[in-house]
Amino acid sequence: MLVCRRAVSAISPGRGRWASCLRGRRLSMAKSKFEFSEQHEFKKPNDDRALHLMTKCAQTVMQELEDIAIAYGQSDEYSFVFKKKSRWFKRRASKFMTHVVSQFASSYVFYWKDYFKDQQLMYPPGFDGRIVLYPSNQNLKDYLSWRQADCHINNLYNTVFWMLVQRSGLTPVQAQDRLQGTLAGDKNEILFSEFNINYNNEPLMYRKGTVLIWQKTNEVVTKKIKLPKEAEEKEVEVTRTRTKVVPLHCDIIGDQFWEEYPEILAEDS
Repeated sequence: MLVCRRAVSAISPGRGRWASCLRGRRLSMAKSKFEFSEQHEFKKPNDDRALHLMTKCAQTVMQELEDIAIAYGQSDEYSFVFKKKSRWFKRRASKFMTHVVSQFASSYVFYWKDYFKDQQLMYPPGFDGRIVLYPSNQNLKDYLSWRQADCHINNLYNTVFWMLVQRSGLTPVQAQDRLQGTLAGDKNEILFSEFNINYNNEPLMYRKGTVLIWQKTNEVVTKKIKLPKEAEEKEVEVTRTRTKVVPLHCDIIGDQFWEEYPEILAEDS
């Protein structure tokens, strides 16, 4: 389901015919997948197929709505941040939300078979969403930092929990009782001492989530051209620069990411 985080400037679609988003405010949307992991036998604690499918859907949304400056996803949710000066749909909150949700949901069904090749989609997944306004860049960074911190906390817990269930033979209730009241250091110690797992060596995608940004990339394509005084066409390689949605698995809580990509929060964006 699509969840909304804390609203700094609340949007109420119920007021008037349309509720519009104030200009000069950054727009963020978040969504999560419907709880059907059990029926579709998702791997625990992380299923790469499900995570990559979510990212593919988010990339499709960004390619459809180019006014999205950055997206962040972890587990079963994705947040989309629209450019500060976006005029898409005259900044109507309901239009932003319904377009993103419908695009994401249709993409999830459309691309399912590319990631779950041996698992049939048993029923259509459902998504919902909310929209939030952030009045400053710092508010926005705080929100994204919160989501990434949440990613770490949840993934550490789930990693230990499922090791206790899958490898130690505990029931889910017993594993939950074992972890009750434990701190991050305690969980790391259980992983290392009982399962020889260094949590810091777990994949960044699990620990940090996925950041989607626009980047210029060079693509080499083959093109047929006809040279002067040549009777037949020849194939030549041509390098083209394109702007694409690129996934990153990195820290966005510190300043380094924002200093490396200042265009994301640029005032004219």
